[in-house]
Amino acid sequence: MKLKLKTRLVVAFIIITVIPLTLIFGVVTGLNSYQRNAFRKAYNLTDQVDLISGNTIQIFSRLTSPEVKEIGQLIQSDSGQLGNKEYLDKLNSGLSRKYAYVIVRKGDNLIFDGNSHITQGLYSQLPKYEEIDSTLDGAMYLDGESQHLVKQIDFLFPDGGQGSVFIVSNIDGLLPEIKIMMWEMLFAGIMIIVFTDAILMMWVYRSVISPLGRLEVATKKIRDGNLDFSLEIEEDDEIGQLCQDFEEMRIRLKESAEEKVQYDKENKELISNISHDLKTPITAIKGYVEGIMDGVASSPEKLDRYIRTIYNKANDMDKLIDELTFYSKIDTNKIPYTFTKISVSNYFRDCVDEVGLEMEARNIELGYFNYVDEDVVIIADAEQLRRVINNIVSNSVKYMDKRNGIINIRIKDVGDFIQVGIEDNGKGISAKDLPNIFDRFYRTDSSRNSSQGGSGIGLSIVKKIIEDHGGRIWASSKEGIGTEIHFVLRKYQEVIQE
Repeated sequence: MKLKLKTRLVVAFIIITVIPLTLIFGVVTGLNSYQRNAFRKAYNLTDQVDLISGNTIQIFSRLTSPEVKEIGQLIQSDSGQLGNKEYLDKLNSGLSRKYAYVIVRKGDNLIFDGNSHITQGLYSQLPKYEEIDSTLDGAMYLDGESQHLVKQIDFLFPDGGQGSVFIVSNIDGLLPEIKIMMWEMLFAGIMIIVFTDAILMMWVYRSVISPLGRLEVATKKIRDGNLDFSLEIEEDDEIGQLCQDFEEMRIRLKESAEEKVQYDKENKELISNISHDLKTPITAIKGYVEGIMDGVASSPEKLDRYIRTIYNKANDMDKLIDELTFYSKIDTNKIPYTFTKISVSNYFRDCVDEVGLEMEARNIELGYFNYVDEDVVIIADAEQLRRVINNIVSNSVKYMDKRNGIINIRIKDVGDFIQVGIEDNGKGISAKDLPNIFDRFYRTDSSRNSSQGGSGIGLSIVKKIIEDHGGRIWASSKEGIGTEIHFVLRKYQEVIQE
């Protein structure tokens, strides 16, 4: 059962207070009952004796009750025995086991003293004959700092002399049985408290201290830069939730660190690609310019070819720089979009006308197939959508390996969407590379693609633009046959208010 920390505090309070008190009460009751029965058997008592009540006088009084009863019967039958030293020694021996002794007085004379050491200070305080009611259980007398319980029984000797029997109990201390019981209760109480505290400490350690310790270790690992670990979460309480939040923080920190490493790697790769891609056209431009300066372009036709090549290379550099500028805007989510209503048929016809000139120059056949009605409209950014078409077509041209290249653009009506498909008969993409072609800096074959140039971010830009338009893009391909890239955009529909 999962307990909240607040509930655990309540349970801890119960464990440390109610349970020990209950157990101590039960142990005290049990020990008292056991010792009481043992006490009664040891001293042949018939009455119940409450050892734990603290009424010492009552206990000592009941201890000597059998002897009082015996003396009373003896007075009725043979009072002369109370002057018999042998009998009195026997009686006194029995009382000594009950922490009492006997005194016998005849007139004003002390004829038997069972404990002269104590009686010396007590004798003057003993009451006179019939001075007190002999039917009482006894009277308490002070002897200096000591307390004694004195039971007085008055009688007449056979010769008519007045006599008194005194049974004296020293009630200053506790009976040994009571002392033992008190020690047992104290020991039991201490053991109960220690036991319950131990259970509580184990529980608190397991549920509070232990997870806090693991949390401390995890914190030190993160401080030292180690994120490759997992924080175990055992409970579903407040501390468990704290550990859960900490673990989520660790995972996010690790993901952030991995993303940073990947980002740094991609940036280095981007710089490497850009360096290569810029160096190639710059080298070509320098070569052709030097040729013009050295007079190599001796004819107007050759000069025109040199200048056109220089222009194309400079144009490639401009496209590359424009792509990088757009990439930086993607990274900061600051792409400027200007959404307007666009006629699908007119817009894509213009795009195809624009791309067609370049395809004709590269000896690539461009096919355009429009299956959408003239009145179909979408909401899009014309400039960014043109970037999508140009990037996809440029990618097809870049990896075209056929002498007679073919690129087809198809526009279809698919319900609430229009679907644009751009297919080529290039070398195609392997199945293992196909899911990754829209990732930044991904190249299907670095050894072959390095010669083709490009930053590796063209299709990732395409995906970003399409998704920002609320659309979806995907690709299919077969190696050696060609590649098809499709994307869909939602149609614009007028909302008719009634």
